[in-house]
Amino acid sequence: MNYSPRIQDIPASERPRERLVAVGAKYLSNAELIAILISTGDRHRNLSAVGLAQFILQTCSQGKRDPFDVLRHTTPQELTSIPGVGLAKAAQILAGIELGKRIFQAKPSEKIIVDSPEAAAIALSNDLMWQDQERFAVLCLDVKNTLIATRVVTIGLATETLAHPREIFREVIKHGATRLIIAHNHPSGNVDPSPEDLQLTERLLQSAQILGIPLLDHLILGRDNFGSLRQKTDLWDSYPQPE
Repeated sequence: MNYSPRIQDIPASERPRERLVAVGAKYLSNAELIAILISTGDRHRNLSAVGLAQFILQTCSQGKRDPFDVLRHTTPQELTSIPGVGLAKAAQILAGIELGKRIFQAKPSEKIIVDSPEAAAIALSNDLMWQDQERFAVLCLDVKNTLIATRVVTIGLATETLAHPREIFREVIKHGATRLIIAHNHPSGNVDPSPEDLQLTERLLQSAQILGIPLLDHLILGRDNFGSLRQKTDLWDSYPQPE
């Protein structure tokens, strides 16, 4: 496919920046968004900014990988190995990716109410999502489900080594919380619970009953998704939690 290297040669209604203003960023393709970041194409290969952006995405998706999963973890050296991408373009792409991460992970200054699995996943995303190692975290909440603290309890390789009820409830009690949500990540991206995940959840539900501190949920976070064990299992029916 042949692309003109000059954005001026594209009809105004089809230029990425003009389209963003006219219809909104969410309606632009991935290549168009990257083209806005890098501004120019590759004149040596007669590629416009959109053409070069498409080539970058195709290069990153070799091996049938998600190109954004590759870009999320790429380095300037890896980007500049792509023909047509110099240090300036690599820096622009990486800055855009990092800004997107920070916006997604930013926590508002006002008190956060964690009243759904979705709200809990957002509160935990900064600590658990896209991590290369498995981590176990706890959300400490008050009686109105207001977030008091988020703590990563342990970092490890297997669920059974990640957390012990003693360590988890110590954090909850230390922060004066009256209820909690636990979570860990699966670096593979698969959010289905393992047998060890279910066993650990059962132990923690039993401990929550004894201590009178309700465990509201156990989330598993993947790369950009999550699963709720309370929604997926009947463990909470077997171990009713204190009010």
